[in-house]
Amino acid sequence: MSGLTTSSSLSSTAKRWSGQLAQIAAIVGIVFVAKGALAEPFYVPSASMEPTLLIGDALLASKFPYGYSTASLPIHVSFPETGRVLAATPKRGDVVVFRWPGDRSQVWVKRVIGLPGDRIELRHGQVWINGTATAVKPDGLGEAEDDGGGSETARRYVETLPDGVSHPIFKLYDNGRLDNTEEVVVTAEHLFVMGDNRDNSADSRVPVRSGGVGLLPMDNLIGRVDAIVGSWDLGIRGQPISTWLSGFRMARFFTSVH
Repeated sequence: MSGLTTSSSLSSTAKRWSGQLAQIAAIVGIVFVAKGALAEPFYVPSASMEPTLLIGDALLASKFPYGYSTASLPIHVSFPETGRVLAATPKRGDVVVFRWPGDRSQVWVKRVIGLPGDRIELRHGQVWINGTATAVKPDGLGEAEDDGGGSETARRYVETLPDGVSHPIFKLYDNGRLDNTEEVVVTAEHLFVMGDNRDNSADSRVPVRSGGVGLLPMDNLIGRVDAIVGSWDLGIRGQPISTWLSGFRMARFFTSVH
């Protein structure tokens, strides 16, 4: 009799455990699907998109606007490229996250400046698109943080792209090494992307072999950055732990990105 009771108890315990494991698996599956199909959080480790994005910003990237490819997976798996489904072309001015062509395990963030067929050139730091200069208006001064935690004064401008999208940019130098480039024609299924911190960004002005992006294949797109969901000033890490709470940039929590 006691043997029957023990067997029944073990069976009941096994059913409870299997039920709990099934619930955990379902939750993990839902999270995985949501991150793969809807949106995924990312963290900004560099200053290349200042003043729009700061080091320590936590971003939410929407995946559905541009369709899906193997780059959309929430974990990096080296699948062969198969193109995108439900594909759509980004708009000029969109801030996008993508897998760096030089190493697809790395996720980068830049702004779309040129679309397929566009002719892009820089003259004295000003972007020219299809033979027309973008409008640039001085907007005072700002503090550009570097990746080491230091900062320097930068001139701030508001740049307006041909489609009417306006966004701030930083300029650190009068004659930066990437201020003058030859005209580049954006090939099909590619984008020309740039960082808003124009003198501190390895972007489409720099070939992949030199550590830049080159022309970005649209298959590498992960999603569009729509919002900053949190932000913490990493420079405070050198201070006593008791002060770390003051590093939260509350004014940047749940703000939209343009």
